Parts: sequence; C-alpha cells; structure tokens
Amino acid sequence: MESLYLPATTESLAKAQEAKDASESISILYRVLQDPSSSADALRTKELAITNLTNYLTKENRAEDLRNLLTQLRPFFALIPKAKTAKIVRGIIDAVSKIPGTSDLQISLCKEMVEWTRAEKRTFLRQRVEARLAALLLENQEYTEALTLLTSLIKEVRRLDDKLLLVDIDLLESKLHFSLRNLPKAKASLTAARTAANAIYVPPAQQGTIDLQSGILHAEEKDYKTAYSYFFEAFEAFNALEEPRAIFSLKYMLLCKIMVNQADDVAGIISSKAGLNYLGPDVDAMKAVAEAYSKRSLKYFETALRDYKAQLEEDPIVHRHLSSLYDTLLEQNLCRLIEPYSRVEIAHIAEMIELPVDHVEKKLSQMILDKKFAGTLDQGAGCLIIFEDPKTEEIFPATLETISNVGKVVDSLYMRSAKIMA
Repeated sequence: MESLYLPATTESLAKAQEAKDASESISILYRVLQDPSSSADALRTKELAITNLTNYLTKENRAEDLRNLLTQLRPFFALIPKAKTAKIVRGIIDAVSKIPGTSDLQISLCKEMVEWTRAEKRTFLRQRVEARLAALLLENQEYTEALTLLTSLIKEVRRLDDKLLLVDIDLLESKLHFSLRNLPKAKASLTAARTAANAIYVPPAQQGTIDLQSGILHAEEKDYKTAYSYFFEAFEAFNALEEPRAIFSLKYMLLCKIMVNQADDVAGIISSKAGLNYLGPDVDAMKAVAEAYSKRSLKYFETALRDYKAQLEEDPIVHRHLSSLYDTLLEQNLCRLIEPYSRVEIAHIAEMIELPVDHVEKKLSQMILDKKFAGTLDQGAGCLIIFEDPKTEEIFPATLETISNVGKVVDSLYMRSAKIMA
C-alpha cells in the first residue's frame, strides 16, 4: 500500500474502478481513505470508497483485511453520524460472512466490535452486533455462551421496547432452545416473537423466518398438516424474495407430505411452477424418499439415505423425522414377514427384508420389549419364536366390575348401620 493519500473525490473513485486488477483498485481505495479532509463531500466520497473496498475485499476472499479495515475506520466513525456508522459496521460484518470458512473470525470480530461499542457507548449498534454474535455462536453450537448472551440482551431490549430487534432475538432464542431439545421454551420464545411482530411491520424475509420456525416446531410435535401450511407460507415469502432458504422450506413441505402418508403428492409439488425453480439434489433426495415410502421398500429407503447423505442425514430436522419414518417402515415390514410363522430363523427374515442379521435381531428384540408382538429370541439357535396373542376372557373384566360394585354396596350398608347404632 502506498503511503501518499489520494484526494477523496469522485475522480479518485473512478480511477479505482478503471484499474487493471482488483489489487490495484484496493490500493487506490485505501489511499482515498487516508485523505485527512473531513469536509461533507470528502466524507460522502469516503463512504462510497468503503462500500467499494468492502466489495473488492469480499470478492478476493480477504476476510482478515476486512477485519483490519473495521479497526482502521474507528477514527473515521467519530466524524460521521451513528446511524451511518452502524450501517458500515454491519455491512462489513455481512461481507465477512459471505466468505466461506470464516465462522471463528466472525465471532472474534463481533466480540471486538461489542467491546468497542461498549466503550463508545453506542447502545443501538452494540445490541445488533450482540444479536449477530448470538446467531454465530448458535451456528457454532456454543449453546451455553449464546444463551447467556441472549438472556441479558432480551431484558435490555424489552426495556427499550425495540420491537424489530426483539423479534430477531426471540426467534434466535426459540432456535437455541429447539437445538437444546427444550420444546416448551422454544414455543414460548416463538410466541413472544409473534406477539412483537404483530405490533409492527415485519419485512417479508423476517415473516418467512417466523413461519419456518413455526413449521419446524409443529413438525416436532407430529402435527404435520399444520407444519405444512407454515412451511408453505415460508416458501412463498422466500420464493418471492429469491432467498436461498426457499429450498429448505420446499424440502420440509415435501417431508410433511411423506410423514402424513401422502407421498404421491410429492411429484405434483415438485412439478409445480414454483417447485421447478428449485430442482436439484435437495428436491431429488426428497423425491427418492417419497418413492421408497410409496413402495414400502426399506432397500430403496436406505439407498436414498446413502446416495443423498448430505441432504438427508446432515440436515438435523429431516434426519430426525426420517429416522422415525424408517423405524415405522421397518416395524411394519417385520410384522408382515413374521405373521405366518410360529418359529422362524432370524437369518431368513434378514434375507427376505435385505438387511444385515445383527440389525434385524436388534430391531426384533426392541419390538418384543415394546410389546409390538409376543415372542422371544432363541439366540443359541438363531431363531425367533412367536407366541399367539393371549386372548383376554370377557368374563374377567365383568367379574371385577361386579366385585367392585358389591364392595360399594357393602360400604354403603356399613355407613348406614354405623349411623343407626350411633
């Protein structure tokens, strides 16, 4: 970087745009920022230079330089309004997030900015950077630190009654509690987010996020029909904004259809006008699962899980519901296969269902313990012995009811005789 500064004028910005390569443009823009002039025109030009420089550094994947830029700009922030400072700081943090593999750098950058905003008493900016930090900690699975940060932040924001920020924080808290498997608190936080959102205008992207989280929580409670309607609302919002999250909403919509035994509807949704825009591995994965479920085939199901591991098993929400679906499908298939037998080799069942013997044996023992059928495993002979379901005699419940009624009559007579004797 050259030591001589360039005047903060539109000519200097044009010179940066006309440069041969990105490195030269970055060098020119750094020199523009070194101009000591603090006139209104110079400050406006420097703001444009910061925006351009941020874009160039992002394209070049120079995350560390973006972090250093925020530190270098601190004297400049003292010369411009606080709202513009907040816009620049959040813009640079967003730029760093676009560079892959920078989650740790983003966390340390947010922590640095929180310290600086605390020292400079910039409450508005600090609260937003802290909310961003909590979201990063949640992504990084640092749940304890994120929860501590959110708890103090929520109290502070509620006092100030900043509804828009409160919606963000309540949503974050809901996601955090859901990750910690605390469903009642996740629902409570989501209700708080909805209450705050009803009092103000919420941007469509934010409303879509609320609907997406609502769908996830309803799906967790096995209310897949309600979950589908929320995912549909989220999908429409994200699709209109052309947001990448639209594909997740569509994927969860298809998952809900499979879970309510309507796998045949999946092809129709995919071939719809909106669905055709998102054809790719995620949609193909759900299509393969739907086909496997329609055919009641565990082999196809396992093939889909293996072929689309990234889309199915690495998505925690899809993985959780598909695990439940796989177990149900496996139990149904096993019950159907063992029904004609009173004694059958486990190896024969495994061969018919096309699964490993140890996997089938483990599942059968679990089903016996869960009383899905009456039987026992003879591990020495490698056999499953199925008992006939013991038929309950109708006379026994009737006898118990009669004895109970006689007991009540005797008690009543005893009470009456006690009163007469008294």
